[in-house]
Amino acid sequence: MSTDGGKQPRAGCTIDTDGRITFDLPPGPSEGQQLLLRLRPRKGQPEKTVHVLGIEPAGERRSAVLDTRPVLTEGRWDVYLLREPGAERQRLRAGLRDLRALVGGHLRRWPAPLAVRIPYVTKDGHLAVRAWLRTAHTEAEGVDVTGRSTTVGARLHGASLQEGAAVILRLRGSGDTVRTVEHRAGDDGRSLSFTVDHAELAAGTPPGSGVWDVSVRPAAGAPLIRVGRLLDDLADRKDVVVYPTADLGGVALRPYYTVDNDLSVEVGGQP
Repeated sequence: MSTDGGKQPRAGCTIDTDGRITFDLPPGPSEGQQLLLRLRPRKGQPEKTVHVLGIEPAGERRSAVLDTRPVLTEGRWDVYLLREPGAERQRLRAGLRDLRALVGGHLRRWPAPLAVRIPYVTKDGHLAVRAWLRTAHTEAEGVDVTGRSTTVGARLHGASLQEGAAVILRLRGSGDTVRTVEHRAGDDGRSLSFTVDHAELAAGTPPGSGVWDVSVRPAAGAPLIRVGRLLDDLADRKDVVVYPTADLGGVALRPYYTVDNDLSVEVGGQP
């Protein structure tokens, strides 16, 4: 059970480059109180995963630290205060978040598996943490949209380009409908760029509409690695980073970020 009854306390946080989060809590007793992070379950599913943190005095305020271990399961983690063991949870409203250490995250070389955390404010003003946990990742570092094509610059983390590497666009919901896009590899074995021809992609889309998910296959026979943007301070890109829509004679084509910050291309509908 959880409750939002009473006046909700407000908590801020600071994150460092390794993903360690220090939560800043208002004054009050520390003994017996805990901070709880709850992995938000899918609709209709039971709660399965929580992490409980101790609260310590920090000058006039209090703090709790979420270290880099354990690695958070991919998903959204809501933050609660437990005033005593077994007490009802109290949701925390979001205070100041210092995310400066995340801004240049795309410039670092991340090991595998890739574990990313971004504290954020929910739509109703509460504090939460968005986490990603992936075997490897392809970070989109630039997306340039013109009327005829979309060019993407990207970099692999946790993998490198080998013989047989390819950029793959997979039609969502179609099973094995894919298109292979020619790419240009950088000298470092991790960076690449590729250009999607709008007319060709529209011609390969079934009548009506379709969504193509963008991935990189780093070597012949290797699993696909989704292209997305995870390595900065923005937890939700879908409604914030909006690319231009191309008009293909009455058919719209638009690259966009999904709710998981992965890159896809939507074809169909009105421009």
